[in-house]
Amino acid sequence: MALSERALPPARTLALRNLVDPNDHQRLDSALVAIFNAPDSATGEDVAELHLHGGSAVVAGVLQVLTAMPGLVLAEPGEFTRRAFANGRLDLSQVEGLADLVAAETASQRNQALALSGGALSRLADAWRRRCIGLLAEAEAGLDFAEDEADVAARIDLQTHDALLGLVTELETLLADAERAARIRDGLTIAVVGAPNVGKSSLVNALAMKDAAIVTNIAGTTRDAIEVALDLGGVAVTIVDTAGLRETDDVIEREGIKRTRARAASADMVLQIIAAGDVLPVSMARSMLVINKVDLGSGVVPVNVQAVSALTGQGMQQLRQALVDWARDVTRPGEPALLAHARHRAAFQDASAALQSAANTDVAVLRTESLRVATQAFGRIAGRVAVDDVLDQIFSRFCIGK
Repeated sequence: MALSERALPPARTLALRNLVDPNDHQRLDSALVAIFNAPDSATGEDVAELHLHGGSAVVAGVLQVLTAMPGLVLAEPGEFTRRAFANGRLDLSQVEGLADLVAAETASQRNQALALSGGALSRLADAWRRRCIGLLAEAEAGLDFAEDEADVAARIDLQTHDALLGLVTELETLLADAERAARIRDGLTIAVVGAPNVGKSSLVNALAMKDAAIVTNIAGTTRDAIEVALDLGGVAVTIVDTAGLRETDDVIEREGIKRTRARAASADMVLQIIAAGDVLPVSMARSMLVINKVDLGSGVVPVNVQAVSALTGQGMQQLRQALVDWARDVTRPGEPALLAHARHRAAFQDASAALQSAANTDVAVLRTESLRVATQAFGRIAGRVAVDDVLDQIFSRFCIGK
């Protein structure tokens, strides 16, 4: 290596080396160097790793020297992972899992990404693909027997039909859990709604433990949705502070109220906030009622209602725990949830539809063709078939080089 004045260390061994500019021999850094020979590297190619000190001047100096060398260019976003895919070190769903792992912000997202990057979905899809190929072989054998030995063909058809129904049942079970998987990856949404000045923004700030929303005693301060990210017991949640619900002639505030109603309709949970002493509202769908400002005197608190004071902190721990319990109940983060990506869901839905078509037809040729379609759909998960149309989109999500 041109930057080191000493011989390279043995493969897969960390060694301390002084890095110098080969032009003037000026020292750049004292770094750890590791060499990985193909194919036993992350990308499947020859790889050299430089573990530099993290100062910007150090990194800039080394990069300046490296990029001045003939044939050496900076990596594009996701280039190392793309090379690993091209060289068979990772399959496509593992690549997507690695991208999810880089972006993971909570324990449940991390665990889901680790399962995907570890090949859990690929192994499942490949197992179903192999079963499909076996059924395809039997279906094609049935075509060979169709004219000369009808009894053999009928027996093969019956066996194939029963196996197809079993596959469809397994697929539908996985697809039925896709929404939970997507919620773990994308996070849940909680909309905080209520009349002006009931303390919605104060409550959001108390849950977020920071001043994310503006708090004043002026009605209608919040006019647009303010989103704050939370980690509720390892589950990613976005809590949305919304405009106060009331009749108003203010055009901007009316638009905010319109958006509030839309966010409440699409949220996974609605926190209906009222102030102590207010009349209980009509319960909204997927809602939890919270009485705020109990430090001012609340009277009798109904059963199954959270009573808090965002100002003093009274009842906030109990409210947070109730939200944690709800988030865990919805996502069940301890259970495997693999179908978090729309691409994966689409592939399994295509496979399920093709298998159902194969099971519902008595025409052997049509059954065979449907089995081919299902086999290809399973192959799309790991990239066993043409996937050029999705590669650029997937790798663009990575940081430079990764």
